[in-house]
Amino acid sequence: MRAREDQRPVRAEVSAPAGPAAATDRAGDRAGGQATGSVDGPLAASARPLAERFDVALLDLDGVVYRGDAVVPRAAESLAAARATGLRLEFVTNNALRPPAAVAERLCRMGVPARAEEVATSAQAAATMAAARLAPGAPVLVLGGAGLREAIEAVGLRPVASAGPPGPPGSGASGSSASDPAGPGSAGAGSAGAGGPEPAAPAAVVQGFDPTIDYARLAEAALAIRAGALWIASNTDATVPTERGLAPGNGSLVAALRTATGQEPLVAGKPERALHAESIRRGGAHSPLVVGDRLDTDIESANRHGTPGLLVFTGVTTPSDLLIAPPLWRPTFLARDLAGLLAGAPAARTDGPAIEVGEWRCVVDDGTLRWQPSRRRPTGSDGAGSDGAGPDGAGLADDGLDALRAACLAAWRAADSGQPVRALAADRPEAVADLTLG
Repeated sequence: MRAREDQRPVRAEVSAPAGPAAATDRAGDRAGGQATGSVDGPLAASARPLAERFDVALLDLDGVVYRGDAVVPRAAESLAAARATGLRLEFVTNNALRPPAAVAERLCRMGVPARAEEVATSAQAAATMAAARLAPGAPVLVLGGAGLREAIEAVGLRPVASAGPPGPPGSGASGSSASDPAGPGSAGAGSAGAGGPEPAAPAAVVQGFDPTIDYARLAEAALAIRAGALWIASNTDATVPTERGLAPGNGSLVAALRTATGQEPLVAGKPERALHAESIRRGGAHSPLVVGDRLDTDIESANRHGTPGLLVFTGVTTPSDLLIAPPLWRPTFLARDLAGLLAGAPAARTDGPAIEVGEWRCVVDDGTLRWQPSRRRPTGSDGAGSDGAGPDGAGLADDGLDALRAACLAAWRAADSGQPVRALAADRPEAVADLTLG
């Protein structure tokens, strides 16, 4: 098995989530260019809108800004308003299919202005990983689309399509694939011309999402990996959100090669270190905020690398998924969609065995999670700041998620103490009426 990629933390002067505590205000971060406070989590408080607390939003795309070919409702206007506050945007995607310029063009067509320099992809991170391990000009079998091929070329490596010389007649081991990922007329396409030299065996296989991948190309990659080629996957997301629902993602195809080869790839994309480091560097972030829809990639990446994370419910994750999330998958902030960038976050209060958020109070009683009205009115104008919230984020208007926040914090505390929630009370707020334990 291949070793996993180095998981040392990539920090940007922001502390890792530690527990349900209030966030330290970050006034003056942008002016000084350095982070001066810390944000604790999960589900921390913020009296100020998130767009005013952080200097760069590291935004996932699939399931956050768009789903398939459709922009997520309120995404374009929310991002425009966030930019107007001074927040910079870096679009960070685990999808390696499109080059950054194509991603930016697609965003512009959807009403989200973007430049290629504001896009960081797992293809770029995978190419950086490959270049650090291979000699300049080394042949790399590209199992992916144009974004991956261009990224490999940009770091001075040579895309090829073949695992090497043909095998014996009838063996099924062909020296060229039925589909050429290096593109027509591309240098080093991986197949020898008539009378030309046999193609060199690839030094690495770099795999990324491409809906046109077929059996022949998978077979070439498997042959190369079994022959000893380094294997790098851009990401291992099992699914990708589309306007019709969840479709198989790159992780599903990685699983096929894992089964066929018995090997384990190095992974460049979230939640691994490479893409996070790439996005921090490209965005020039000092106090970044990761924004995503997946617990196992976006939020795990944020927590693993000491960066606050905002979870939105416009993609893969559901409230029920969040309720049973393990510690590494618990977000610092929570919102229905990208409009959450323009709002603060309420404070959680501990009241004996109960957790209170806004007007809701949750307690785990003999394994059952129960909701009650809060015993304290949320702080109002008598102690609130100019934004209507106290310094710890109390007094914010309920965005419809306070009952869920209280439930998650109570359930997580119970699970961490070895007494997980086994049932949900039937009498509960309408906002969490569909909540389940998975």
